Amino acid sequence: MLLSRMENGRPEIFATVQGEGISAGVPAVFVRLADCNLRCTWCDTKYTWDWKRYDKKAGTIELSLEELRAAIHEAAGPRISTVVFTGGEPLLQQDELAELAATIGHRIEVETNGTILPNAALAARVEQWNVSPKLASSGNGERARLKPDILAWFAARPDAQIKVVVASEDDVAEVRALGLPTEKVVLTPEGTDAVTLSERSRWLAGQCTTHGYRMGTRLHVFVWGAERGR
Repeated sequence: MLLSRMENGRPEIFATVQGEGISAGVPAVFVRLADCNLRCTWCDTKYTWDWKRYDKKAGTIELSLEELRAAIHEAAGPRISTVVFTGGEPLLQQDELAELAATIGHRIEVETNGTILPNAALAARVEQWNVSPKLASSGNGERARLKPDILAWFAARPDAQIKVVVASEDDVAEVRALGLPTEKVVLTPEGTDAVTLSERSRWLAGQCTTHGYRMGTRLHVFVWGAERGR
């Protein structure tokens, strides 16, 4: 599988705590897969897909499923039971991901932008889908970033949460227009530093109180800022 490469040349596989969504704070191994089908202007992992700016050959590394499985087990050790596949967009490699998930022996979360329908083999192995549909502020065209049928598929599943990054009242209005079940939605403030997150969290708390959404945060940003591998 094609993974992002860290500055030390190793694949981006690391033990940390989940920073966002309903499982925030849970110890987990993150596996960052390369490439994405969207081009968000505010993306904080552009190195996984922006091959005009970043060298794909130097910035990625390909591992066999056996190598990847061994690296995950090494990172997890005896105490971490959750593995989070993130990106980029993991579902671009979902056939291999389904094969890996069938033998990995860990609880699996997948972070996705909600534009690609999972195949049956992968859906049967994932314990939690963290779905982050993109809004107009992402810079992606509506036809590319919103797939109503696919988003409805995720929204109907008990193992999926809808986690949306917002920075303004216009963003919240867009979320409301999606017509998603309120209890499935987690609104998270946009920001890559603690000061910005703190300021936007105060505003967002009021929006969540008004509209009934669950409020999330970005624990990893408060603890490590924009440092990679955290």
